[in-house]
Formats: sequence, C-alpha cells, structure tokens
Amino acid sequence: MPKHLLTVLFLLAAPLAVAQTAKPAAVTAAPAVADPTVVLHTSQGDITLELFADKSPKSVANFLRYVHEGFYAGTVFHRAIPGYLIQGGLYTRELQPRRTHSPVPSEADNGLSNVRGTIAVARGADPNSGTSQFFINLVDDRRLDYVGNQSGLTWGYTVFGKVVKGMDVVDKIASLPTHAQGPFAADVPNPLVVIEGANVAGEETPAAAASAAGTPAAKRK
Repeated sequence: MPKHLLTVLFLLAAPLAVAQTAKPAAVTAAPAVADPTVVLHTSQGDITLELFADKSPKSVANFLRYVHEGFYAGTVFHRAIPGYLIQGGLYTRELQPRRTHSPVPSEADNGLSNVRGTIAVARGADPNSGTSQFFINLVDDRRLDYVGNQSGLTWGYTVFGKVVKGMDVVDKIASLPTHAQGPFAADVPNPLVVIEGANVAGEETPAAAASAAGTPAAKRK
C-alpha cells in the first residue's frame, strides 16, 4: 500500500498525540479579532498564517489560546513528507510531548478543503481529539476533507487557515532530509525545525509558557 495512503488512515499518527491534557473546559468562544494573522518564527524562516475565524471559530480560538500562552515556542515540526504535508505543534526538541488543554470539537464540515497552503487540525482516530498539533498541506489533498460522519476516516480534518507568506519556508522544511528519531520511525526533519515563537500580527511574541516542559504521553497510537 502506498506510504501516503497508509499515513492518511491515521493522519499523522504513530505515535500521534494523545498527550496528557489539562482540565480546562474546551474552547467555545470565537476569537475577538476576525480573521487574525499569526506569524510562526521557525529556525528555517517565518511562516505567516491567516486564520478563518468565521468558518472555524472553535479551532481558531483553540490555536490562538496556545499562541497567546507561548505554548509553541520550543516545539518542532516533527513530521515532513514531501508531496503531502508538514506537521508540528506538540513535541519539544527532545521529541517529548507537552501537556495540552482539552481537545477541540471538530469543525471539518465547515466547507473548507485541504488544499495546498492550508493549515488544519491534526488529530487521532477520534475526530474530536485535536489539541495543539497542526499540519500544513503541501498539495491539494481532498482525501482529508469531510465527506460524512460515519467514521474518523470520513470525518476529515478541520481547515482553519492558510499560509499567506512563507510558503517557500514550508517547502524548504518539506525538502529537508528525514530520519527516524525518538518515538518516530521515520519522517523527522534533519536538522529539527524549531518553532522559536509565535505571535498574532501586531502583538509581541509571548514568552514561552512556564509550564511547557515536556511530559510523557498518556497513550500512543
């Protein structure tokens, strides 16, 4: 079976986060700013994202919560698959998962498609298991779109924004050599691509969260 088809069966799983989660209630409020812009400052360059607050309000609010808390500073893109996607937002430089908030409900049925340059919520087999992880699509991949609520495979993956600047950085990350490292059997960029900080455009980059030390995963898939 082709590698990409195997990957799509449990998007970006093995061992995709079911990291320990904190107890705060799931985010339900829409962000205050319509279609905010977030800049990811990575060791390979900056990536600027426009977030679709109108179409994916819960996912955007969830992402902004992590941004404002400084959660992403010091996390890495731990998976890069040319012609498919890059993924990050949970693991530290030591490839240890950080503690996350409660999962965000899926909004994959929002009418948005996983086309090149879009950013989406990464998750496990449960459609409502997404937390801090995200992926950026390198190609148009409608296999990842919502087609029905019959199963986790048909449910698809929530698109909540797009790259508006820095797609060359995304492609650069995808072109790095990869290897097995830590808990991952393959696809870890070498060298590791670190998210050095993230901020909403017009706001200062928040300090890294004091409680963002790596924590063991409660369960691995």
